[in-house]
Amino acid sequence: MTAAPDTAAPDAIDPDVERWASLRRRDPAADGRFVYAVRSTGVYCRPSCAARSPRPENVVFYTSNAEAEQAGFRPCKRCRPDGPSQSVRRAEAVAAACRLIEEAEEVPHLEELAAAAGMSPHHFHRIFKQVTGVTPRAYVQAHRAARVVDVLQQAGSVTEAIYEAGYGSSGRFYESAGGRLGMTPTSYRKGGVGETIRFAVGVCSLGSILVAATERGVCAILLGDDPDMLLRDLQERFSRAELIGGDADFEATVAQVVGFVEAPGMGLGLPLDIGGTAFQQRVWQALRAIPAGRTASYAEIADAIGEPAAVRAVARACGANPLAVAIPCHRVVRSDGGLSGYRWGVERKRDLLDRERREAVQ
Repeated sequence: MTAAPDTAAPDAIDPDVERWASLRRRDPAADGRFVYAVRSTGVYCRPSCAARSPRPENVVFYTSNAEAEQAGFRPCKRCRPDGPSQSVRRAEAVAAACRLIEEAEEVPHLEELAAAAGMSPHHFHRIFKQVTGVTPRAYVQAHRAARVVDVLQQAGSVTEAIYEAGYGSSGRFYESAGGRLGMTPTSYRKGGVGETIRFAVGVCSLGSILVAATERGVCAILLGDDPDMLLRDLQERFSRAELIGGDADFEATVAQVVGFVEAPGMGLGLPLDIGGTAFQQRVWQALRAIPAGRTASYAEIADAIGEPAAVRAVARACGANPLAVAIPCHRVVRSDGGLSGYRWGVERKRDLLDRERREAVQ
């Protein structure tokens, strides 16, 4: 506990200098690290509190709420330092909206979702996209398509599956079916029957690499030591599709993917055919937002998609990723920064992270 530093002495070796700077910036990243109390008002606040900045001589810093309350200060009613942070409250509201969408028999309107979250429709739309990376409408579309994927395996017909998933008409689903399933619904339901998938196996510094693509884009990038194992993996994924070896043009695609593996900073200018459930797509989109040379924890990804309790589900979504490097699940680490499991081997994960860090400092 110390008083706020004198702003005339910014070079002082004092941790409160940094705290005062965070307070002046209203830095949300400092929330949870400390609180500040104001003698003149008798309240304590988060560093990000939107209240008017206090005079330095009236400020006292504490490392916890308990310390501030023991000193006789009460929590601010504006920033609620004794409750969840604003980012957590927003994430919880968005997670609740996602559950409403997923559990409702009929898709809720934006106004209904906003009302349930206690926000205006415009504000809710902005917060939802900020937290999940997609608009509420895009999330609804992804969830519906994922339900079709599940129901296609059991339903008596494709039409039945489409209506069970909540589509008002089959036309609306077919408009986007290819992008969601990577093929027509009938082909998907029959294990890829009638679909042609080109593939080729090459070699990169990480070992063998298999690249496969539908008409819509690259649908698999698999890494390993045994080319036959990679091909069996592809065959199991599309057990009834026609798999054909790539021609000379496709070899150029493989070369481009290999170049991307060797130098991730160059980017991958190829279309991707990404399937997955609505939840997996949210996770994979969050992974693609992690810059090369940086990492994020499973918990941070869970927070980013508005599902802070879904850390294990995030880990499973990372393990289900079929597009190595293009969807960079290797950039996800444990909360302590340690490397955890990786579908294609922890050594490959370490190698990828090392080369991205080297590129980032060049």
